[in-house]
Amino acid sequence: MLDDSYKNAAILIVDDQEANVDILVGFLENQGYTNLKATIHPRTAVALVKSFDPDIILLDLLMPHLSGFEILSQLKAVIAANSYLPILVLTADITIESKQRALALGAKSFLAKPYDLHEVGLNIKNLLFTRYLAQQLENQNIILEEKVKERTAYLEEKLAGLTGANVVAES
Repeated sequence: MLDDSYKNAAILIVDDQEANVDILVGFLENQGYTNLKATIHPRTAVALVKSFDPDIILLDLLMPHLSGFEILSQLKAVIAANSYLPILVLTADITIESKQRALALGAKSFLAKPYDLHEVGLNIKNLLFTRYLAQQLENQNIILEEKVKERTAYLEEKLAGLTGANVVAES
């Protein structure tokens, strides 16, 4: 079963085949995930990423009107450079070139259709855990940066006080 920390993870599914979406949604709901959104219209994927703010994206590559590669390219402009948004590619395109291209465009994992749902579930859980760790690291960096600013301001104030005291003592 699913860790409670992951059950509310926002999962976006982008696949033009409704049967594939239904299988994934049913599997994920059975695993305890509760925050799912799916589309069979690839042209809406980037807008959904902006409005839904997913923790992970499950993305097909071979779709009409807008391929998964094009979506990956468009997402580069939407996802902050220092952010970790895992994208799991689930595709029937099993060529090494497609795998390399998808990974180069920002996908974090790649599974070929027909896929094993257990393997999909493990990939999702691992990618969500990695996202959680990346978010924790980002939060810690923000806290540390704030502490450094506070400490620097304190030390500058003390140094200014010492410099002023030395000027008075020399006069």
